[in-house]
Formats: sequence, structure tokens, C-alpha cells
Amino acid sequence: MNVKTDLKAEVAASEALPWWKGATIYQIYPRSFMDANGDGIGDLPGITRRLPHIANLGVDAIWVSPFFKSPMKDFGYDVSDYRAVDPIFGNLDDFDALVARAHELGLKVLIDQVYSHTSDEHNWFNESRSSRDNPKADWYVWADAKPDGSPPSNWQSVFGGPAWTWDARRGQYYLHNFLASQPQLNLHNKDAQDAVLGVMRFWLERGVDGFRIDALNFAMHDPQLRDNPPAPENGKPRTRPFDFQLKQYNQSHSDIPAFIERIRSLTDEFDGIFTVAEVGGDDAVREMRLFTDGETHLNSAYSFNFLYADKLRPELVCASLAEWPDEERLGWPSWAFENHDAPRALSRWCTPEERDDFARLKTLLLMCLRGNAIIYYGEELGLTQVDIPFEQLQDPEAIANWPLTLSRDGARTPMPWNASACAGFGSTDPWLPVGEDNRARTVEAQEADKNSLLHFTREAIALRKAHPALHHGKVAECRAEGDLLVIVREAGAQRIECRFNLGSAPIACSDCQGEVLMAINGASHRELPAHAAIITEISA
Repeated sequence: MNVKTDLKAEVAASEALPWWKGATIYQIYPRSFMDANGDGIGDLPGITRRLPHIANLGVDAIWVSPFFKSPMKDFGYDVSDYRAVDPIFGNLDDFDALVARAHELGLKVLIDQVYSHTSDEHNWFNESRSSRDNPKADWYVWADAKPDGSPPSNWQSVFGGPAWTWDARRGQYYLHNFLASQPQLNLHNKDAQDAVLGVMRFWLERGVDGFRIDALNFAMHDPQLRDNPPAPENGKPRTRPFDFQLKQYNQSHSDIPAFIERIRSLTDEFDGIFTVAEVGGDDAVREMRLFTDGETHLNSAYSFNFLYADKLRPELVCASLAEWPDEERLGWPSWAFENHDAPRALSRWCTPEERDDFARLKTLLLMCLRGNAIIYYGEELGLTQVDIPFEQLQDPEAIANWPLTLSRDGARTPMPWNASACAGFGSTDPWLPVGEDNRARTVEAQEADKNSLLHFTREAIALRKAHPALHHGKVAECRAEGDLLVIVREAGAQRIECRFNLGSAPIACSDCQGEVLMAINGASHRELPAHAAIITEISA
């Protein structure tokens, strides 16, 4: 067999795959990326201005977190107009300019869609609450009080407290799985489904290339409003009433897949559209598989496996990969180590002294996982979690549950572009502090240092793209041996072995073999020092 010829054929075959299969996606939190108008808040023109930085990483797409019109009680995840840009971010012309520039640079554009709930300031909700017999009366989840005046069920909200709020105008309770200002849409109602699908079509016609669908397993509830059973003790701390229940009836209804089929039918009218579901909770794996089952559902699901792990262990990696074997009809996973809701990984997984080496290790590991790789803004710089004092908190969940809930603000701090007073983020004090620890990790400084994490991130992404086994191949083997993690990826005749030392003591590498594609932190065929890794191509 001519291995080189076969590899060329495999590379050619990979180019025929959907663009999103094996893609590297860069998540942007708009408030924190770049402030173009000097008001302290990032915006769409700021993103457009900085798109070359993202394109130079070699990623395939950007995912822009919500920028829609909103009272910002949950910073954009409380939408008051799905078809409008909030003025703090710009306008529709700014969005169109962003899409056009991204496409010029070879970047696809994904946006969030929040269908499980709206803002209580949305016109739909204002009409729905006005009476019990208006055209949108059943677009949200309304229910009468129990005979004693208490809520219709025992359901609890994610952010703490009952999931029901009394509304005097209708003389009923409305459901909200999150904030009271985020009433739950009733997607059992076909007219409500039609409305949100119309929103999706609106953005597709503006040129977006896909959607990340927020909290999809919250999209439908049990119409009988049965009480959730108590959750058994599992050893984990319970900081909210939400933690005391099994979420059997307030979410994850069996009709959600039929709604997903309608989404897929719509996106199939356009070319190359990618859909990924956010699915969290105790039953996430089953639901992610269900929502991505076959050709009539979503393309991918977004795993939470690593986002809240307090340590990166080989067993966690192998168990996570095992959830998504290369089987017919099984969906394609998407992985992230960080996002807008979770603490920065370097602040969870290593000590300050280990951060430089560990940042390279986790970046390379992400590029070796089977599935899509999602990089959170600033992850390519090694940003860490910023400790936000209570008086500067913006996060409603952290404020409500202070001091037991870690603020999401600490992972939403402004992108540090240069060493100026505002870190190049804008011309005035930003909405959150940059954090002193991150001021030394600016884009400008790392561009000037060929040994920086920024340059390494580009190399790791390029390595993944250049090798079909890493880009989209199957996992032939995953072994966890103490601190040693071994992943073998295969595509056609190409077989690549990825070895990672996730611990702080050296590990012998007597059986390492093959041509070295990349070695970091002192790794060699003989030894893996602390937090070292070696990627080798071995004979088929």
C-alpha cells in the first residue's frame, strides 16, 4: 500500500465532508470582546474590527453569543425582540457587515437562539398576559393556583426559588425555569413553534451558517404539571432548591424531538447549515443522542463534561469520548473546556506555576478529541478566572446566591488586546474589570513572542486540520493509566497516537513509537515530563 497516496485520498475525502464536521469554532461573548463606540460594552462593530485575529487562528467559524434586543437582566439570554439587535451592540446593518466580513475571511457565522423562554418585556408575553382568551394566551405556560393559592407544581428554577410567579392580570401563575423575568414559551403550541421557526428563517436569510440552540431540553414541559420527585443524595453540595429535585417533569418532554425535526426541515432548505444543541442536566447524554439522532435531527450537541470539572483526569476524557462512538445514526459531539457560564479552565485544573505548560497541554488535547472543538474567547491567550468583588458583580445568579455560587462574571471579563489603560478593549472603563492577572496576556504581547500560547494555538489547530485522523477520524483506543492519557485516532490508513501526561510527575515513554508530529513541554520518545504531550503518526 502506498501510504502517502492513501493519505492524500483521505485528505481529499475530508474536504468533501460537511464544513462543520471536525470544525474548530471560536465563541465570542459580545459584551466582552471589543468596544468600538467607547461606552464600556463590547459590540458588533468591535467584533468585526477584530475578526482578522480570529481568522489568523485558523478556526472555521465564530459563534456569537446573544446580541438581540433585551433588557439584559440575564445579559441577552432574555430576548425581547428576536429580530432586532440591541442598541448597545449596534443594529442590523452592523450585523450584516459582520457576516460579510467574516465570510470574506473564510469564517462561518453561528448565532445563539433562545427558544425555551423570552424576556417578560417581549411583545408576545405582553399580549399573552393581557387576558386568558387573546390570540397568544397559550404561547406561554400559564396555570391556575392550587386551592390553597400555592403554585401549580413544586418545580424550582435554575437560579433559585420556585419556577412559578403569580400574575395578577391573568390571575394565574406563569412558568419560568430561570429568572422570573424569563417566562417559559409553550412550545407545545404549534403557533408558538411557527413563530420561533420564523425567527430562525429570518436569520438564515441574513446569511448565518448555523445556530447554537440554548437550553433545548427546557423547551417543553409536562402539560399535566406533575410534581418533580426528590433527588437522592449524591454527595454533591446542594446550593439551590433546584438541586433537591429530579427534573422529571419541568423539562425534557418527549415531544421535543418532533420540534427538532421541524428545525431540521427548515435548515435543510439552506446550504451547509450547522445546528448544535446545548443540553445540560443529569440525563444529558441520552438527550444529546436523542436530539442528534439520524438525518432528521440536529447535527451536534454541546457537552458539559469538562466545563465544571475541578480536575482534568484521563478517566474523564476516555469516559466522555466513549459516550460518542463512531456508530451509524449517532450524532457528532462538540467539546469545550470553557464558556460564558463556566469558570476558566486554567483556574480549575492547575496551579499558577503550572499554567504556561498546562495551557499548551489542554489546547493540544482539545484538538485531539473526536468532535468539534470550541474555543472560548481569550482561551488562546490563557486567560484565567477573575475574582469580581460583590459590589462589581453583574451576574444575576451570583448576586442571588452570594457567596455560594461562583460568579459567571469572572469568565466574562474584557479581552486584553494591548497594555493600554483599558487593555485595548475600548476608550473607557469596561463593564467588568480586566483583571490584573490577564493584563500580562495581551494579544499584542503574545503576537511579539513566537513561543507564546497564541502562536501555539495556531500550530495546534493547523495540526488538527492537516491530519484526517485528528480532524474527523474515529477513536480506535482510549486508555487511562494513572496520569497518562493515550488516545489513538484513525482515518483510512492514517493512525495517530496522542499521549498526554496530565500529572506533575514524569512518566516513562518506553513504548512510544512513530514519527513525531508535535511534542510539547519536553516530551520525547523516552519520557513525558510533567504536563507534556507527544503526538506521533504510527504505521497502519
